[in-house]
Amino acid sequence: MRRRLVVVVGGLVALALVAGAAVVAYRVVTAPEGDLVRAAEVSPASSQRLSFTDWAGVREEVGADVDADSPGSVVTRFLDDAFASDLTSTSAMVSSAAGLQDSFGLSPATVGWEGFSQSADGQVVALGVEDDDAEALAGTLDDLGYTAPSADDGVWDGGADLLARVDPTISAVFGYVVVLADQGLVLTSDSRGYLDTARDAALGDEPSMAEEVGDAVGAVSDGVAPLAAAVATAEWACVELGTSRTDPEAQATSERLVDAAVAEGGDVDPITAFAMAEMTGGGVRTALSFETEDQARDNADPRARLASGPATGQGGSFRTRFALDSVVADGRTVVLEMDPRPRQLLLSDLSSGPLLFATC
Repeated sequence: MRRRLVVVVGGLVALALVAGAAVVAYRVVTAPEGDLVRAAEVSPASSQRLSFTDWAGVREEVGADVDADSPGSVVTRFLDDAFASDLTSTSAMVSSAAGLQDSFGLSPATVGWEGFSQSADGQVVALGVEDDDAEALAGTLDDLGYTAPSADDGVWDGGADLLARVDPTISAVFGYVVVLADQGLVLTSDSRGYLDTARDAALGDEPSMAEEVGDAVGAVSDGVAPLAAAVATAEWACVELGTSRTDPEAQATSERLVDAAVAEGGDVDPITAFAMAEMTGGGVRTALSFETEDQARDNADPRARLASGPATGQGGSFRTRFALDSVVADGRTVVLEMDPRPRQLLLSDLSSGPLLFATC
């Protein structure tokens, strides 16, 4: 069980964690389950980043009337609407959507959810589908010219050359396919060997990314179903989300801001994982996980201060991008609830850094 320390943030950050302070409240919570959690569970352990899209939720959010019978051009218009709401930046299907819809019958118009995991070893798209759709896909792959596997959970061999003949707009990441109909799951990759690894993780025969990012993923999924999310391991987040790649002046400014945030109380420890998710209605929840619960409590105040100040390396300030509604020290995670300002696309803007409040 986890203890949750809630700190409510007003117009100004005032987050001193004083024993008995009125802003502190505890309650017991348990980790949730959901499609984002499932996407992490079927991503290989070597994955450093996971991009997630709840396509069923996105279709509902934008009021799209699309299905398996919709032509690719209609699917493209649906994606234009979703893009305007910042709900497509985490997808690997978007650029291939029309071709996938017309040739595979599988696209953002039909799948339940999508997880796109990336590592130094390869990349995999995981799709949550209905059992009937998974079974039908096997016949489609055969018709398209993929070579069938010898086992039901084997790899359908296609490759870039086959896709170029089917539809050159379809990305090579759909060149090799595994259909796990009993799990309502389809896995694709541009590497046959790496897809074997992903299949083993999905079947539970090999470890998955969830072992490293589970706390952060659970925190952003707690009690809600994220429409889109970006998840990263510490290895990726500390390099790509931090300020280490900014110019020397920006790095020096960042160090001063971190020192100032810590001087007011708390600490800034290395994170173990990062997750940012957009919810129904546009709110954004961010989770930073740590080695211990004590570290999470110590980091709550400084991370809130950093998330309310200058956006070093990006320009301007975080205050102009979002209102910070609350900060929560929940078990080994710090969770920030963000309310985007008008016309601010937080998920696509902030999930690629540099991000001072996610610094290591």
